[in-house]
Amino acid sequence: MPEASEAAAPTPALRGGGQAAAIERLITPSATAMGFEIVRVLLTGTQRARLQIMAERADGGGMIVDDCAKLSRAVSAILDVEDPIAGAYELEVSSPGIDRPLTRLVDFERFAGFEAKLESAAPEPDGRRRWTGRLLGLDGETVRLATEGGDVAVPFANLAKAKLVLTDELIAAAQAGRYPAKQKPAN
Repeated sequence: MPEASEAAAPTPALRGGGQAAAIERLITPSATAMGFEIVRVLLTGTQRARLQIMAERADGGGMIVDDCAKLSRAVSAILDVEDPIAGAYELEVSSPGIDRPLTRLVDFERFAGFEAKLESAAPEPDGRRRWTGRLLGLDGETVRLATEGGDVAVPFANLAKAKLVLTDELIAAAQAGRYPAKQKPAN
C-alpha cells in the first residue's frame, strides 16, 4: 500500500513530464521548507524557454505577490546553481488562480461540487477524451464527474489535463470565502 504522499503524487502528464519533472524534483525540497507546495511546473517555448511554476501555501492561506517573489528568488538561486535549462529562459512563479489546474488526487476531492474540464491522454473505452461536468470526487484513484451525458469515471493515471472551469458559482464561493481551503494537516 503506498504512503499517503505517494498516493497524492501527481502523474507526470498533469504536472509536466521530462525536464519539468526534473526541475520540480530540484525545487520541491526548498519550496516545502519555505511553506509552499508546488502545484505544477511547465517548461514551454523553443526560441526562448518559459518556466512556469504554480505554487500554493502549505498552510492553506492565500498566495500573495510577496509569496511569489520569495519563492521566485529561491527557485532562481537553485536553478542558477543546478543549471537544468540550456540557454536563456523566463521564470514565472504564480498562484494557481481561481480556475486552477487540478494536478493531485487531493485536488479532485477538495474541489468536488465545482465544474471541471478533464482530458485523458488516450481515448477511454467509450472513445472519448474530453469531458466537462461537476466533480463528484474520487473512487480510489478514479476521478468521478457528472456530465450532461451521465456520470463518468476516468482513472487519475490516464489524465493529461484537468482544471476548474471559471463559473459564477466558483467566483461567488471565492468571494464569500467558501473557496475550498487546502486541508490543513492534523497535528
